[in-house]
Amino acid sequence: MTHSISGKTALDWAAFEAELAPVETISEPVLVKKRSRDFFWYSPILNAQLRKSFGDLVALPSTTEELAHCLRTAHAHDAPITLRGGGTGNYGQAVPLDGGLIIETTRMNRILEIGEGFVRAEAGAIIEDINTALHEQGWELAIFPSTQDIATIGGFVAGGSSGIGSVAQGMLRDPGNIVSLKAMSVTDTPEERLFEGDAVNQIHHAWGLNGVITEVTLRTVPHRNWVHCMATFDSYRDTYAAGYALSCAENIARKLVSTQDARICDFYPRLEGRIRKNKHLLVSLVPQEDMEAFRALIAQQGGHVDLAMSEAELKEAKIPLVYEFAYNHTTLQVLKADRSATYLQVGCPTPPDPQAIADLRPKLGDDVWQHHEFALLDGEIVTFDLPIVWYSTEERLHEIEATYEANGFPIFDAHICMVEGGGLKNADYRHLAWKKRMDPKGLLNAAKSREWVNVKDMDPEAIEAMIPG
Repeated sequence: MTHSISGKTALDWAAFEAELAPVETISEPVLVKKRSRDFFWYSPILNAQLRKSFGDLVALPSTTEELAHCLRTAHAHDAPITLRGGGTGNYGQAVPLDGGLIIETTRMNRILEIGEGFVRAEAGAIIEDINTALHEQGWELAIFPSTQDIATIGGFVAGGSSGIGSVAQGMLRDPGNIVSLKAMSVTDTPEERLFEGDAVNQIHHAWGLNGVITEVTLRTVPHRNWVHCMATFDSYRDTYAAGYALSCAENIARKLVSTQDARICDFYPRLEGRIRKNKHLLVSLVPQEDMEAFRALIAQQGGHVDLAMSEAELKEAKIPLVYEFAYNHTTLQVLKADRSATYLQVGCPTPPDPQAIADLRPKLGDDVWQHHEFALLDGEIVTFDLPIVWYSTEERLHEIEATYEANGFPIFDAHICMVEGGGLKNADYRHLAWKKRMDPKGLLNAAKSREWVNVKDMDPEAIEAMIPG
């Protein structure tokens, strides 16, 4: 029997690897361990839990036929399977808790079709490559993550929920943003199934638990001549108020609105001399034709436009694109300098209330630096706080969470590797019913669901009957 890298399986991995031929594989322990990680180390709690969780073998199929061969082989040997795209998840979505086979999709990366208002691509296509191809034909993705240079489209659909564009286009799950997707079953004869319309949410945001996404069709919008903008303000209250005003402005299109505590800006060395020191920051993407209105709004809100540059100008000046200072890229910028930082995910009162944000700030303490992203949710502008938290102990982290909750700001756990944690909070029985249909043996990332163990012996219809309401 071949040694198990994970220490959690009893398969002969040398024989298994031979059986996967001609699919390319990786069995070198150092490389397998590297591909067993994602960005879970944003959380000191997850880092302690997951840093020694590894797979046993990596497969890199380049076609759906090769993928089906991998799944058929895993099914025959009852091998646990973890799917991996670019590995940009923050919760350990791509970490194989049960060991087993890691299937990396990055070789399945073809852009299959660009049409009027949509793009269809294989799951392993890099999002930046998709956007580049779209720009050449006058389109762009309606929503994409700040990690687009390494994230795959399948990984984004499997694990993401919002991103650059959500302030205008809503959440990824909203009708029409995911036009369709295909997912393959883990059975003795793997089959692709097409999900369209609302049915995409039976697979979307399930962390690869309930089917292997092979192809995605996403909505696109006309490409705009975006200006990367940064504005600064004397108070965080005014920054947040300006972000809300910009998000609601009918005369200004925007693809991003992010506000950040002035202290966070000290961790942006490449913005040195570009933005005013010790000022609170608003980050946005605004089309060129709306810049006059944008400047007027910022002035009216008491701010100052510090930076307004095209993508080409930023690259010439060796300054990152502004969305690399937004969403969880904000956290990453700080972590590059100091690994003692972490973050939270916090909901905020709706409609956004600048005074509620101002009143909360002194209650949080100096170890919490606010950072808000603006998005469209159910037709309303909302905000999410992704604060920088200077980690000391788990007890202090929970104390901060309790302060948020006590003041009407719900916590979405960023320090848990279960799909029922975070934004979902509760089990999604649609996902689990489709897991039973698509993965009857429960080989796909099953350890990431607390509820699967309770329903795995039920038929899909009985699981669906547990859906509230």
